[in-house]
Amino acid sequence: MKRIFIVEDDAAIVRSLEEFLKSEGFDTLSAKGERSAVELMRGARADLMLVDVSLSDGNGFAVCEEAKKQGIPVIFLTASDDENSVVRGLDMGADDYIPKPFRPRELVSRINRVLRGYGDAQSVVSVEGVEIDTEKGKVRKNGEEISLSALEYRLLTVFVNNRGRLVSRNKLLEDIWDAAGDFVNDNTLTVYIKRLREKIEDDPQDPRVIKTVRGLGYRMD
Repeated sequence: MKRIFIVEDDAAIVRSLEEFLKSEGFDTLSAKGERSAVELMRGARADLMLVDVSLSDGNGFAVCEEAKKQGIPVIFLTASDDENSVVRGLDMGADDYIPKPFRPRELVSRINRVLRGYGDAQSVVSVEGVEIDTEKGKVRKNGEEISLSALEYRLLTVFVNNRGRLVSRNKLLEDIWDAAGDFVNDNTLTVYIKRLREKIEDDPQDPRVIKTVRGLGYRMD
């Protein structure tokens, strides 16, 4: 069953969406603001997010940014017909944009279209004997599941989502600084990369999964 996260501060709209989506065979969870939406994403799996641009706490653009870091498709729902908002949302990676009021059947059609687009996406990435299942949130090394902290897993998924590309330390700090609820500085990042390598590398002193690009950052091929 596909799970839809609804990020909307209008309780009546949330109830209506939840009732309709459940009747269409979806599971739903909801959050009314930016902070609660981010916490929800970090505590549960989502197949797609419906996000209102205007929220009582923060805004939908920040929620979209976090969702795209985790590879979650996003459809914006908003009463705004401002072209700048539409362009900004799409430029941030939103997969669709539906103005309110919308027809429920059209919404479901758009949801299914976006989900089909993600259906062929690779959910299990294998690198040097390490398997990262981003759908189930599990990591295995040579077939054995290994335990990672929330921040270690978040760090690993940043590399997975950017595999083949150079990832600078600044980029890593921006993406994971609040995953553990605390500020992550440069020294702390070094410690967590060391811990992660100790768990996933055959030889942490000669890493093959997370490679160092001297003076620039890291890369997962």
